[in-house]
Amino acid sequence: MNLEDLISQAQQVCEKRGARLTRARAEVLKLLAQHDGAVGAYDLLAQLQKTAQSAKPATIYRALDFLSKQGFVHKIESINAFVMCHHISDCNHPVQLLICDECGHVEEIQSNNLDLALRAMADASGFDISHQIVEAHGRCQRCH
Repeated sequence: MNLEDLISQAQQVCEKRGARLTRARAEVLKLLAQHDGAVGAYDLLAQLQKTAQSAKPATIYRALDFLSKQGFVHKIESINAFVMCHHISDCNHPVQLLICDECGHVEEIQSNNLDLALRAMADASGFDISHQIVEAHGRCQRCH
């Protein structure tokens, strides 16, 4: 998907939800889409400042917070970085990420069995899951 189509699709999703995809948010989404792996907020800020010199850390963090709440990006807590969601039009799903510790590649996978097992264990403990991201670290096929 090219960047214009990505932004158009994100805009349509936002309109349906009554949310606003501002220029800054769209620019951050474009920057994230250009990365194969995860990228940190300050790396995104450095890239954004090439076209918007007045951008500050708060600009990035507000945009990432919005994009994350919309399900367009996922935060990888273990490395404090962000990655695009590959299901931008259907972004209400459990997230499972395979993270290569050598090259930084991040692959989003979807296992309904893992989700069901986790939810069953949570239910047995009386726990209500509101948000789920499972991170697995290792080496990708290219780095083996």
